[in-house]
Formats: sequence, structure tokens, C-alpha cells
Amino acid sequence: MSRGVLVTGASRGIGRAIATAFAEAGDQVVVHYGSAKGAAEDVVASLPGEGHAMVQADMADPEAVRAAVDSAAERLGRLDVLVNNAGIFVAHPPLETSYDGWQQAWSRTLATNLVGAANATFCAIPHLVAAGGGAVVNVSSRGAFRGEPDNPAYGASKAGLNAFAQSMALVLAPHDIRVGTVAPGFVQTEMAREVLEGPGGDAVRQQSPFGRVARPEEVASAVFWLASEGARFSSGTIIDVNGASYLRS
Repeated sequence: MSRGVLVTGASRGIGRAIATAFAEAGDQVVVHYGSAKGAAEDVVASLPGEGHAMVQADMADPEAVRAAVDSAAERLGRLDVLVNNAGIFVAHPPLETSYDGWQQAWSRTLATNLVGAANATFCAIPHLVAAGGGAVVNVSSRGAFRGEPDNPAYGASKAGLNAFAQSMALVLAPHDIRVGTVAPGFVQTEMAREVLEGPGGDAVRQQSPFGRVARPEEVASAVFWLASEGARFSSGTIIDVNGASYLRS
């Protein structure tokens, strides 16, 4: 049976690959975007199958998030899967950033990456329960474990997202809702292009014994599996997709 899927931050990169993976499996997908309406339209038009749609919301705006989740469920007729992929990456090196800049970076990053995902999950719960169960999958980061020296708020937001997901896995299991997390390392996306095509790009690629970074489709595959029936008893799991560039015990 076709599932109703909402993917946040799906107008490009990892989010686009995730939306495509679900659509290729026959699911109906709502593509969320923040400001890139044209890109979101392109994604929806590119998805195989029918019944896809898009919604807009600033993930740092609680009311906008609620409206987007409710709208997605209405357009789909149900909501079976929520993928919390939307996120921002704001540089704020501690030794070089002004205090005002520090405040802004932390406020924006946590409001979008952590609180936005928490709000989307909260708003999705009634729809998932009404559907008889489903899945929430969060896209975290390797940086939650190894640290982000120039972007500490990003690393902290993703570590918080990991903890949030595990808490929700416990709360929602009795309702047949599984919650999982994928933690990528560097991925070949527009967000990482400046680093990967810069003078330090080769060093980044050599962090993995494969000598490259992940492709968006590889992250999407892990997300898709966590949302599958076969991953039911893996609720609470965090899957690393970093090409063995960082191994944690």
C-alpha cells in the first residue's frame, strides 16, 4: 500500500534523494521547503508516480511547522512517515566570532535543526496514530559524535536530535510508531560543495578508507530502510553513513 510521506528540507541534496527514494517505491511524497520554491517545484515534478505535493515553512516558526505538517497530512489523506531532514549550517568559530554573532548562530541553528524537528514530530504524532502507526526518521550528523570545532551549535543540535529521537522511540513504540536516525558524514551536496571543491577537499575525501564522501542516495537508502516494516525492531537506532571515516564504540 502506498504510504504518505513528508520530507522536510527536500528541495535539494539529501532531502531530494530521500523524496525520490520513497516515490520510486510507490509512496506519495510531500516535499517541504523553506525558501527555495522553484527548486521544490522541480523536485515534485521529477518524482515518479502521482499525488505528490509541496509545503512551505520556516522550521524555526512553530506555527508554520504545525500548518505544514497538517497540510501535508491533508493533501496525502494520511501521514505514515515523517523525515526530519531540514537543517542549517552556520559557521561561528568560537575564537573568531563576535558575541552577537555567536548568539545568532546558536539561536538560528537550534531553532531550526533541533526544535523545528521536535515540533514537526509532535505535530505529526496524531496523524501517525490515526494511520495506525508509522515511522519518524531523523537526519543527524557525524558531527554529533566527533564535534564541529567551527560550528559547535550544529554539532550540539545534532547530538540533541539523537537524544530526542531515542526518547521518542520509547514514547511512541506502544503506538506502533518507530523512530530512527541516520548520521551522515560529508555528503556530495550543494551545502558541502565549497569545502569539497576547495583546497581541503582531498583531505576530507581521504577521511574515509573509500577515498570519497557519501552520495545523497546512500543516505536516502538508510533513511528508507529505517522507515520500512523490516526496521520495526530497530527503533531507537542511529545508523552511521560516513564510509568508516569516524568509528564510534
